[in-house]
Amino acid sequence: MVLENTSKPKKGRYQFHVFLVKTPIVKDVVTKNAMAHFARTFSALTEAGVAVLEAIDVTSRAVGNAVYEKALLDAEMQVKNGKTLSTIIAANPIFPAIVSQMLAVGEETGQTAKVLVKVADFYEEEVDAAISGLSSIIEPLMIVVMGGMVGLIAASVMVPIASLSQSIH
Repeated sequence: MVLENTSKPKKGRYQFHVFLVKTPIVKDVVTKNAMAHFARTFSALTEAGVAVLEAIDVTSRAVGNAVYEKALLDAEMQVKNGKTLSTIIAANPIFPAIVSQMLAVGEETGQTAKVLVKVADFYEEEVDAAISGLSSIIEPLMIVVMGGMVGLIAASVMVPIASLSQSIH
């Protein structure tokens, strides 16, 4: 029996998530959602007394995006070498600057869990706002698409009738 290595994201899933992270409208929602999951999970684990390396490992699988998962697994290796998580995240452009800044404050004050709970709350509110904004854009777009489909069906019915009436005369 061959066991599959689940520590690395699968290539197709990773490529899809890279596409999502680079797509202009979806990028904000994906990033904010990943940051909310990262902050909430990491704060819960550190609050429970889980070691930082293990918390990073578990959090990497909980973010829900293969790009962020890979970035956190890379960060885990650098933390093993003595760097702080906040400096690693600050150096990675896929993480918003506020996350690394708040994490640095938490590391300096020893209040990492409390600071990250506030970050998670902020990003969860941002995700809700972004999704409601997207839905307000999608609704009129869907009406236009449905109207176009109805028009196409009407035209496909009317054109044969018109050509039939032309052939009768």
